[in-house]
Amino acid sequence: VCLAYYESTYRTHVTHYNHNDSSTDYGILQINSRWWCEDGTPRSKNLCRIDCNKFTDEDITDDLQCAKRIVQDPKGLGAWNGWKDNCKGKDVSEFVEGCGV
Repeated sequence: VCLAYYESTYRTHVTHYNHNDSSTDYGILQINSRWWCEDGTPRSKNLCRIDCNKFTDEDITDDLQCAKRIVQDPKGLGAWNGWKDNCKGKDVSEFVEGCGV
């Protein structure tokens, strides 16, 4: 939940173009097109086997499925700068307060 807040402020329709490598981040978790989804560019690895635009709709089921795949990668949650810079090693309990978890 902390990751989703810092990556997109919980907005599912957000995209962000990365000038440094010409990739784009998609959706509530800002999943990157260079590695994880297909956006029509020849460099996409599409390791989650999904069209990137699927991450910009209101149904985040596929986003979460891909995120599970991403955290299996050696970088884990470190694949997201939002996690490394704002959530990792910090008290993130405020993000689930009142959720019963």
